[in-house]
Amino acid sequence: MKYVLTLAAIALIAFQPVKKKKVIFFGDSITQQGAGPNGYIPKVDSLCKQDKLAENFEFVGKGIGGNRVYDLFYRFQEDVLDQKPDIVVVYIGINDVWHKTTSGTGTELNKFGAFYDKMITKMKAAGIQPVMCTPSVIGEYNDDTNLQDGDLNFYAKWIREYAAKNNIPLIDLRQSFMNYLDKNNPNNQEKGILTTDRVHLNGAGNLLVAQEMWKAVKPLK
Repeated sequence: MKYVLTLAAIALIAFQPVKKKKVIFFGDSITQQGAGPNGYIPKVDSLCKQDKLAENFEFVGKGIGGNRVYDLFYRFQEDVLDQKPDIVVVYIGINDVWHKTTSGTGTELNKFGAFYDKMITKMKAAGIQPVMCTPSVIGEYNDDTNLQDGDLNFYAKWIREYAAKNNIPLIDLRQSFMNYLDKNNPNNQEKGILTTDRVHLNGAGNLLVAQEMWKAVKPLK
């Protein structure tokens, strides 16, 4: 009888469901829209299911339009720590650059880095795996003539270096977008290839982001 109970216990343990890793996508309006039916977050979920890993992950969007890095910091407790995620993908930087010229309320790089570093430090202290993304595009010209290309490259460089120095997974959306536009924007259009309005993603943009996101998240299972 004791032997039979032991086998039953082993079987029970073997069939315990795998605890899903909770992944939060944390960002601005691109992420807010990315949580919609045709957004990049459902597409990440679809890629996850295609790879038969649906039991390993759950995906949650926490994006708010107009957010800059310090907006993320101020809602970090409620939208990240209180949610008890395992992984947080931070996709921020567009408005920190864009709002400098549209409304004069962007974020200088030193302040951008300080707020970003504080969030990463809090994540690590809570046992959360951070994943960093470089900002994508404000305009799709493929010849480096978009107004904010210089700033976006500058901020992307900081994110790459910070991620490398701190051994944090990096999703280099800036580079992925540039590579895609170089091949798929022969008429050098300002929008319509990956975005609807130079910034927010169309179907192709959401798919590209989803593919890059999933590539980085999948190994973290």
